[in-house]
Amino acid sequence: MRVRPLQHVVAKIDEIFDAQQGHLFPWAAVCFGFGISLFFALRFEPGLFSFLAAGTLVGGGYWLSRHSMGRRAVGWFILCAALGFSVAGYRAHSVAAPVLKYRYYGPVEGRLISVDRSQSDALRLTLDQVYLPKLDPEDWPAKLRISARALDIAPPIGARVMTTAHLSPPQGPVEPGGFDFRRHVWFQKIGAVGYTRVPVLLAAGPSRGLWINRLRAKISRDLQRRYPGQTGAVATAILTGDRSGINQETLNSLRASNLAHLLAISGLHMGLLSGIIFTGARFGLVALNLMLHLSLNAKSIAAALALVAATGYLLISGGNVATERAYIMTAVILIAVLLQRRALTLRAVAIAALIVLTHRPESLLSPGFQMSFAATTALVAVFAALRHLPRWHWPNWLRPAVALVISSAVAGLATAPIGAAHFNTLSQVGLVANLLAVPVMGSLVMPAAALAAVLTPIGLEHWPLNVMSWGLNWILNVAETIAEIPFAQRTIVQPPNMVLPIICMGALFVILWQGRARWFGLAGVIIGLTLWSAAARPALLIASDGALIGLQTREGRALSRARGAGFTARVWLENDGAPQTQVFAAARWPQEAVQLDGVTVISVAGKRAAAEIQSCDPNQVIIANLPITVSGGCLILNPKTLAPHGAVSVTKKGAVQTARAQTGLRLWSPPAWQKTVSLQWPEPR
Repeated sequence: MRVRPLQHVVAKIDEIFDAQQGHLFPWAAVCFGFGISLFFALRFEPGLFSFLAAGTLVGGGYWLSRHSMGRRAVGWFILCAALGFSVAGYRAHSVAAPVLKYRYYGPVEGRLISVDRSQSDALRLTLDQVYLPKLDPEDWPAKLRISARALDIAPPIGARVMTTAHLSPPQGPVEPGGFDFRRHVWFQKIGAVGYTRVPVLLAAGPSRGLWINRLRAKISRDLQRRYPGQTGAVATAILTGDRSGINQETLNSLRASNLAHLLAISGLHMGLLSGIIFTGARFGLVALNLMLHLSLNAKSIAAALALVAATGYLLISGGNVATERAYIMTAVILIAVLLQRRALTLRAVAIAALIVLTHRPESLLSPGFQMSFAATTALVAVFAALRHLPRWHWPNWLRPAVALVISSAVAGLATAPIGAAHFNTLSQVGLVANLLAVPVMGSLVMPAAALAAVLTPIGLEHWPLNVMSWGLNWILNVAETIAEIPFAQRTIVQPPNMVLPIICMGALFVILWQGRARWFGLAGVIIGLTLWSAAARPALLIASDGALIGLQTREGRALSRARGAGFTARVWLENDGAPQTQVFAAARWPQEAVQLDGVTVISVAGKRAAAEIQSCDPNQVIIANLPITVSGGCLILNPKTLAPHGAVSVTKKGAVQTARAQTGLRLWSPPAWQKTVSLQWPEPR
């Protein structure tokens, strides 16, 4: 009697999954990503037991997959999730490299491997083969990155350079639950970051290695020499991935108009380039067949040529994460054409996602991965649905325009929550900007770039490059015009960490599940948006070194300093959904002592202010940017006491959250965080 209800449940599960046959494969990528996200969500570093448990789940999932349809699907889902967890763990350990333990000032030498530009518009150099004479060799980071504020022209890629620099370990989140920069650079093997104010000297010329990087640098120099200004800088970014020539004004205009995605060599660029090569080669081969009475398989040969072109573009562009992701997606589609299979399907998107996540599981957390696959999944699903609509019959001449409007609207809607969650901005006229710019990118800029690559060996590349510059000038003018509209961009408050996963899972259920039950996924989207709208920002934020305090007032966030800690101040204000200048926010700082739920918060900056405080009360909190000793039993937060905790946030009711409590103790946690300490906020009187 007890077995029958269980049998009934199993039979019902089998019935549900039987109805999903042929549509379950995309869920493998979702479950694989779930396993990866579980690894990164842990607040402790999983050990051998955790990975043995994951291996057991893999075996159990495989055993279930040999039974009825329902248990088979559940088994494969468990297997994929366990594999995702294991792959993420292997990747985290395989990239382990030394991280600087303390601040360092002194000689720095290394081989230059890449150049980009910091948010302060300074050239930023990434070095490997690092030599730090003041440290033991086993403590030298595998890579480091420094901003060269006195450098106007970067040395050649592959050259050994030397300078005197200020270095520090990569910093954690600027507020609890914020972006973990330390985890981000761990997977790039960057163990130190810093800056130099003195000249960067050339110690040795470029070595024989890094020939692709040197070729990229040569193309970049030639383009910017031929087209000075931002036109050449944007052309360089599109063709080689080098953004070092683009200034902050241009970047801000492109972001405000929602055209910044045109700079990243992603699915749009890779798809346009390979599509142009595929179409041109196919028409040329068809004409050749007719002229010479051949029987060449024009479609397959064209797909192979497009794949070769996409591979070359990947190499020239530097092969960063976004470009690799776009290349894999393009390669999956072209290989499907070679195998005479349908290319643009959710199955192809899932295959590309599985390959990307297996190669770089950490990319799941990046906005680039999330926005790219959100847009692609939504576009494939929408156009697949439109094909089955009886009224989807437009005149041939109107179809490209309609397809452009629909694709821009769908991609914009799919990526809007992700962009808003990561960047705290929402473009309100981005659809108009994309309708004006994307057609020019597809019909003028990328075809001219492809033609220039073909004509370069015979010295005729200047004609198509001129055409490309006309298109880029148009795009830059569109960006500047749209950005000047007062309501072009809207700022959004930072959502709680679980909001975006809830929205994404709800949207995926709507797209991937078959039948009327799919619409239950809308509940997830609604719940996520509701939680987002009700999100409350911390009443008090404290920087990890005590140098900056942010108090939430009725007028907005008040900052304790008008200068210094500029990056932290900017992120806090952006996360509040009200970005303003630090000077303006500092003007709000109250002149009297700050009261927070009956607790007095005292800010101390500098030795003179510290010397004036000799004692305190137990219901007071003193926040200082230097070591301080005060009698009286109050809570003192200074660089030393904050080091094990990182940044701190406090709610209106006195609930304390620390960055360490949010991120936990992981491979990328600094040694100081390995200590078990507590931070007890005083009880109000």
